[in-house]
Amino acid sequence: MNLIIYLIAGAIIGYIASRIMRTNSQQGFLLDILVGVVGAFIAGTFISPLLGIGTINDAVNFATMAVSLIGAIILLWIVKLVRR
Repeated sequence: MNLIIYLIAGAIIGYIASRIMRTNSQQGFLLDILVGVVGAFIAGTFISPLLGIGTINDAVNFATMAVSLIGAIILLWIVKLVRR
């Protein structure tokens, strides 16, 4: 069941992050999911402990989704820097 939640949350987070970073036309649905999941991992590893907010493993709520979105945006920003 957790895998399904990760995929759904990853799709939503990845889509929103790609729209914010204007990379939506460059990637498809599967890359949106990948960006969301990896962004959630980055956020859970680095950002959540700093802010004292749980991760998607703990609960899916606004705070965990927002932190995961920040992680996905950071991931897309790093990818943009590397591609230049």
